[in-house]
Amino acid sequence: MSANTISLNRNTDQLPQDGRPVWLFGYGSLIYKAGFDYIETRPATIQGWKRRFWQGSHDHRGTPDSPGRVATLIADAQACCTGLAYRVTPDVFEQLDVREKNGYLRLIRSLRLDDGSDAEGLVYIATEDNAAWLGPATEAAIARHVAASEGPSGPNSDYVLELAEALRAMGVDDPHVYAIERHLRTVLDGDNKPTYSYSQSPET
Repeated sequence: MSANTISLNRNTDQLPQDGRPVWLFGYGSLIYKAGFDYIETRPATIQGWKRRFWQGSHDHRGTPDSPGRVATLIADAQACCTGLAYRVTPDVFEQLDVREKNGYLRLIRSLRLDDGSDAEGLVYIATEDNAAWLGPATEAAIARHVAASEGPSGPNSDYVLELAEALRAMGVDDPHVYAIERHLRTVLDGDNKPTYSYSQSPET
């Protein structure tokens, strides 16, 4: 699948034609930097998915030649991912489809809102068949990669640190994100500027 998913997402029939609002679930940068108008926002969870920094970023936190790493959702029947649900009007997706174009598909999933009610919502997920996929790596390796990456939206490290701070403020326990944050701070506090070669295995 192409890394550019704009046309794929816009050719779906997910959005109401009458303009009524829908729920959007954010689990990465959408938590700390919405950047769009919304009617309301509430903490929410999505069952059967876990947050992982396994997706490449060629357009925001990296470049085509040296992609950064950003979050996606990975299916796991035992997992539950906490994020924010936004109530938005369909026109918001004109902007979001561009923001999330690097390998993310807009999918319909069930959400559990903070009041215990269930709702159907839209969520952008990058699956392993997209061209920007980087795949699993240890948290230490991900941190080294992130520390050395930067793109048009700024340093890749800002993405990790701001997400970790936002999740902590929400009272969310996410060992994967916090482990990357811990390793990342160690790397950034070191004396030498980190370097990373995209040609090397992401597992190293």
